[in-house]
Amino acid sequence: MAGTKALLTLENFINGKFVPCNSYIDSYDPSTGDVYCRVPNSGKEEIDAAVEAARAAFPGWSARSPQERSQVLHRLADLLEQSLEELAQAESRDQGKTITLARTMDIPRSVQNFRFFASSILHHTSECTQMDHMGCLHYTVRAPVGIAGLISPWNLPLYLLTWKVAPAIAAGNTVIAKPSELTSVTAWMMCKLLERAGVPPGVVNIVFGTGPRVGEALVSHPEVPLISFTGSQPTAERITQLSAPHCKKLSLELGGKNPAIIFEDANMEECIPTTVKSSFANQGEICLCTSRIFVQKSIYSEFLEKFVEATRMWKVGIPSDPSASMGALISKAHLEKVRSYIKKAQMEGAQILCGEGVDTLNLPRRNQAGYFMLPTVITDIKDESCCMKEEIFGPVTCVVPFDSEEEVIQRANSVKYGLAATVWSSNVGRIHRVAKKLQSGLVWTNCWLIRELNLPFGGMKSSGVGREGAKDSYEFFTEIKTITIKH
Repeated sequence: MAGTKALLTLENFINGKFVPCNSYIDSYDPSTGDVYCRVPNSGKEEIDAAVEAARAAFPGWSARSPQERSQVLHRLADLLEQSLEELAQAESRDQGKTITLARTMDIPRSVQNFRFFASSILHHTSECTQMDHMGCLHYTVRAPVGIAGLISPWNLPLYLLTWKVAPAIAAGNTVIAKPSELTSVTAWMMCKLLERAGVPPGVVNIVFGTGPRVGEALVSHPEVPLISFTGSQPTAERITQLSAPHCKKLSLELGGKNPAIIFEDANMEECIPTTVKSSFANQGEICLCTSRIFVQKSIYSEFLEKFVEATRMWKVGIPSDPSASMGALISKAHLEKVRSYIKKAQMEGAQILCGEGVDTLNLPRRNQAGYFMLPTVITDIKDESCCMKEEIFGPVTCVVPFDSEEEVIQRANSVKYGLAATVWSSNVGRIHRVAKKLQSGLVWTNCWLIRELNLPFGGMKSSGVGREGAKDSYEFFTEIKTITIKH
């Protein structure tokens, strides 16, 4: 691009100030394929400066009462809400998601994250037990851990960053956050609001850049005792290795290969539109998206016909189009990766019923080089296929038939992941039986993505370690201490 002067240039936010970087990386607009933003290519030097700021801010911030910290979080939530439209526009452009999704889910949920933890921090109680025969009283207290290292992904940029920042600072920690280098704009915009909300300098530091440079510097820093990470399993393995010598506290929210199990007594009118949404929302770039659909044989043909018909109605369009159901994928490399899975499925003899390579995608001329693809449905595929085993993280889902309850539970559990599952049936007994047997941290029945923030969020097996939620996040971001008083 010729006019590089017009590019948005981000800066790190350290100790309450924006700090320029001596090196930058390009960030692309997924809907056009053009560079539109420059992101700091930070490293160890910037992390060291952020640690120094966070260390200095910790005594004062952790000494504040939960009520005082709660007020700051509420003010920040209000400021984010006042900027909702501006943030939604930026999130949509930066990530490729539709403006509608950014307006109705990403930014409102980011606001809610601060409000929720501003409230929940006021309601935690500690334990106390008596041992009269020993003349002792035991009680517990919780203290913030110190500096929290927070690494968030590119699919729900501000939504998942605030889900980490809010409980960390509510509990009295100071933080160093690293958003994805692919989607850094809304994190940078939030930094502009921190001082106005009353967040003291050094409490929230945001350092931009790549995983291998800035991520590794953050994770391996001896003065950062806690890491919360959302992202891929290979990165989580690397984080675990780097953290091991320091015995860090880790919360790792990783991928999913989430099944939907549709029994013959499912309510089709609700099941079809919800399963289209659970498969293709946010371009399929949500760790909770459905990518394996098991349908009982007696309704398989009917389901497939209706599901493909509904999928074809799921409009792919430029992110700013309010009528679009789906925008652009995050990057050219990711688009090629997703397409490669469809090619592998075809080589294995699977059928592509709609989407990639079957239907035509119509886009305006200026968006022809954007990273778009149609929602794609695959059938006639074996459970052993990589498309049924590996997380594709795109608008691709596989639909296969099953006979019995026992069989489908075994097949649903036959992958290394265990994040989320959906079960569709009008038989309450069956729903409870199946939900109990599925190896999954979350099971939705006759619905999808209805979240209760008080309750634990997280996965089993290779889908991660730890849980997040009111009680779980509080316990993760604090250390418990048992005190015994002999009187």
